[in-house]
Amino acid sequence: MVLRESQKGGRKVAGTGRVLARAGEIENEGLVVNSFSARVAVAAEAIREIFPETPLQENDYLSKKTGARVLLKREDLTPVRSYKIRGAFNFFRKALAAGNNAELFVCASAGNHAQGFAFVCRHFGKKGVVFMPVTTPQQKIDKTRLFGGDFVEIRLVGDFFDDCYRAAFEFTESAGAHMVPPFDHKDIIEGQATVAYEIAAQMPGARVPDIVMLPVGGGGLAAGVTHYFADQHREPRFVFCEPAGAPSLRESLANGKRVKLAKVDNFVDGAAVAEIGREPLRHLKDFTADAVRLVPENRLCATMIEMLNVEGVVLEPAGALAIDALKDFSRKEIRGKTIVAVVSGGNFDFERLPDVKERALRFEGLKKYFIIRFPQRPGALRDFLEMLGPDDDIARFEYLKKSARNFGSVLIGIETKDRRNFDLLKANFDAEGVQYQDITDNETLAGFII
Repeated sequence: MVLRESQKGGRKVAGTGRVLARAGEIENEGLVVNSFSARVAVAAEAIREIFPETPLQENDYLSKKTGARVLLKREDLTPVRSYKIRGAFNFFRKALAAGNNAELFVCASAGNHAQGFAFVCRHFGKKGVVFMPVTTPQQKIDKTRLFGGDFVEIRLVGDFFDDCYRAAFEFTESAGAHMVPPFDHKDIIEGQATVAYEIAAQMPGARVPDIVMLPVGGGGLAAGVTHYFADQHREPRFVFCEPAGAPSLRESLANGKRVKLAKVDNFVDGAAVAEIGREPLRHLKDFTADAVRLVPENRLCATMIEMLNVEGVVLEPAGALAIDALKDFSRKEIRGKTIVAVVSGGNFDFERLPDVKERALRFEGLKKYFIIRFPQRPGALRDFLEMLGPDDDIARFEYLKKSARNFGSVLIGIETKDRRNFDLLKANFDAEGVQYQDITDNETLAGFII
């Protein structure tokens, strides 16, 4: 089937009508349609120029673990390993179809939006300028340059994203260029909604999922997917998944207005957004705050390691949000239900793997850090080692303060095979009169010294 733009500004459905019918759309040949879902259908067919639909895969491991039928929408398998290419493509497509004569496009991003933007610049043969913070990892710079080739120039400006965005905006104004936002634009949202179009077409028996799990950063994906299903009058239950350290949607829904967070944890860099987009919130404002699940960053790391070790799937932190949020359901609550979890991206920098493993071990209770008042005498270390169990291993031993006094402060990291071993270890500490402080869950101290 071919979907064509109407000469009079509408959208014309031509051919058999098969694709629209799969998603519950209009089948009448030659009918001009203007609904959101029909525009998304046009966008979905157009995007086939650059990649096929991403798979909707049943995951046996997660299904057995949860008691539900878990289907993963694998957006980590697009050419740029994230869904962001969809919105960027649709923005370019519509700008060029509208006769926009801009020869220069601009974006500000240090992540997946930059890579999708670069890929689309090369596809359409348009020059693009990507503004990134000076602190952007070299791996992300290199990937963006690879996708954009000679069509993309990268400019590193400022230490923080706000500085970078300001520079990009000023350049756009002065150069008469076209700014491509990461999420806060109707054409971006329409492009991200093609994820929902594909889900509807791929669901076995054209069923509607019981639950759709959606990661949320700026809100473009969530807005597009929810709007598409609502337009189809086929609404599943939506669960929005945000990092605990960046709950911009949760706070905005709780307060009935856009809320800018005073502080954001940047660990989940693909979803660490201080303020939900204005246009996305317009589509999401009728949801309640309890539709949002906040995912602890350290628990998320355990999920990333689990998916890598068990399934061989490499996920970035934001890409694992929807999978991790499955842990918040009781088995009874979702037994027998069909759940679609959108895997939003797989652009993981393996230089971060040690940090991810560290956080995962701490969350699972298999690694702890103590500050201990350590005796300054011969044999003290041997006495300490005798308190350890057979499965305990010293991962770190570092004097924080050593003087001529009888005791010195020591940072000790201990890793074990069973979290219950720490109960025995602490009992040994208490029995021997060891002065210690468990700082494992003290995020302030951990951030400085672990």
